[in-house]
Amino acid sequence: MTSVVLAGGGTAGHTSPLIATARAIQERSDASIVCIGTAKGLETKVIPEAGLELELIDPVPLPRTVNLDLLKLPFTLTRSVRQARKVLREAKADVLVGFGGYVSIPAYLAARLSRIPVVVHEANKLPGIANKVGARKAGYVGTTFPETVLPGGKLIGMPMRRSITHPELTPAEARSRFGLDPDRPTLLVSGGSQGALSINKALDGARDRILEAGIQILHVLGPKNFGDDDVVVRHDNGAQYRPVPFVSDMAVAYTAADLMLGRAGAGTVMETAVSGLPVIFVPLPWGNGEQGRNAAELIAADAGWLVDDAQLSPDRLATLVQDAFGDRARLARMASTCKDMYPADAADVLADAVLNLAAQEGDN
Repeated sequence: MTSVVLAGGGTAGHTSPLIATARAIQERSDASIVCIGTAKGLETKVIPEAGLELELIDPVPLPRTVNLDLLKLPFTLTRSVRQARKVLREAKADVLVGFGGYVSIPAYLAARLSRIPVVVHEANKLPGIANKVGARKAGYVGTTFPETVLPGGKLIGMPMRRSITHPELTPAEARSRFGLDPDRPTLLVSGGSQGALSINKALDGARDRILEAGIQILHVLGPKNFGDDDVVVRHDNGAQYRPVPFVSDMAVAYTAADLMLGRAGAGTVMETAVSGLPVIFVPLPWGNGEQGRNAAELIAADAGWLVDDAQLSPDRLATLVQDAFGDRARLARMASTCKDMYPADAADVLADAVLNLAAQEGDN
């Protein structure tokens, strides 16, 4: 039996393609699957919920400045590599698949030391350090964006769940799942798996104007941001604001919505595009600017909006949302453009590459 170990975690940008690839592998093979993550990431929740086995190792954050963490790096990296080698050994791994994040560097190094072939998937336009390390001697490297430069990189898109690439619910059915009016125009707001305080704050100030326009709101706040004060609000016209801490299958939320407000992580950009959901993108205001780059093609194709985090005032948000819903013909054109932008079969392509590499290793 083929044994596949997948490493990735931290945020949904790493865990979602991992889960999608694991499921595509299971559809093709009776391969055993083990996942590697850390205790600090979203993987401790979503990977077990997906029915996948999860083994934890210590995270290895890479300090950007000279500090105590940098001095401790050789020790923490050695310890995590040893832990990852133990997982690979006990799983009798034929191949390791890495999706980036803190967990992937020790996993890549452990696979190299154990002479286990590696498959890498890079979600973002600008590859992270972990995947730069993993790609150097990888047997297969898949990328999401054509601009991504990695040794041997092949453009395949973002691995996504079948519920996103092949939705089974109608918009009315999806809205009903959340207790929303099945026939009312719907705005989805989500700052990613951890939520986004600046987006939540802007929406709080714009909410009444949006509801007054007859637009209902599904707001995914993030578990850390959801509190006792986050309750359903109903306008006299029937439009309602419905907050939720977390959505386990965002495909249902995407199907329910006509428009979304959110960050521009690679996962969000690709999943909404394939779902045909136009987005008001608000990139993270720090880092290397990769989120703005992720959304650039959609913005250039008039298939979305881009607003700087510092410019997302309640007034601007309310005006954007009202204007978007006020021109339903344009919103429909944007939805159609989104859907044609990116490949939707990346999970299948990556699963085939993983199983082919494992088979080659078995023949050697």
